[in-house]
Amino acid sequence: MTGGEADGDTEQDEDGLTYADAGVDIEDSEAATAALVGAVSEQADTTEYAGLVDLGDRYLALATDGVGTKLLVAEAVDDYSTVGIDCIAMNVNDLVAAGVEPAAFVDYLAVDEPSERREAELGEGLAAGAEAAGVALVGGETAVMPEVVKGFDIAGTVAGLATEADLFPGDAEAGDALVGFPSSGIHSNGLTLAREAAAREGGYDEPFPYDGYETVGGALLEPTRIYTHLLGDFREHGVHAAAHVTGGGWTNLERMGEFRYEVSDPLPAQPVFDYVQDAGDVSDEEMHRTFNMGTGFVVALPENDAKSLASETDGGVIGRVKEGDGVAIRGLTL
Repeated sequence: MTGGEADGDTEQDEDGLTYADAGVDIEDSEAATAALVGAVSEQADTTEYAGLVDLGDRYLALATDGVGTKLLVAEAVDDYSTVGIDCIAMNVNDLVAAGVEPAAFVDYLAVDEPSERREAELGEGLAAGAEAAGVALVGGETAVMPEVVKGFDIAGTVAGLATEADLFPGDAEAGDALVGFPSSGIHSNGLTLAREAAAREGGYDEPFPYDGYETVGGALLEPTRIYTHLLGDFREHGVHAAAHVTGGGWTNLERMGEFRYEVSDPLPAQPVFDYVQDAGDVSDEEMHRTFNMGTGFVVALPENDAKSLASETDGGVIGRVKEGDGVAIRGLTL
């Protein structure tokens, strides 16, 4: 998994899976998102991860997200206890990437028919995620829409307040060091590809071939890590920009500005990524364009501050910001 040709080219068996083959074309998705953003961009200030409303002495920051097709794994194994944590995490981590302290969260649950046990488990996960993130759950909405929804979908919106000084500048600087923070596993992106890979190996009830989980489904449902506890450390050490490594994998680093991000010492990837790559015969490049590969959050900051930040947290200095473009990691250029 950590190999690859030096120039970034990889070869893949014709039966090897790609994210597009599984049903999600990242380029098409980004183009559609850009069209939507372009249509509303004049209505509010935005960062790469949050919308900002200027209240005069501070900003109201908002972000919204869901859990994606990870919900189908939960539905297949009939375990909904963790996806509420994912819903909180995917939202609050985006505010952290902007330099904003999340304050309150509201959820939206759409179902084809109500289920008391499922909704109770979803609520327990939301409560656990909110506690971990330090946000208040301030209500939500459950909609029963059998003609619109098959199964269920859950999403949410998080709000926070920040002064101009609180916000990260938003752009890295050439010469910055990169500090990465471990993910908890696959998080909530790329599950369409991971599910297709699991189907080739017999499904979610199959024993997970590595330590840590009893079944494949258990490994895929490991909830997304929450990074709100690191925000104070980021501010103290003068972080210039941050990247929440979600959809698009390691190309998310480019959201910190037009530079070359050389990741020379990446954090280790958890075994779940070995499983997905082996089961789906997925190329190294496709893995890094789709998944976090062991690192869920990255910040760019001056080198001396980076060493201090890494020593005081569970982060590690993983590379440098240079003039140029692209992301270089594990012999690949994305």
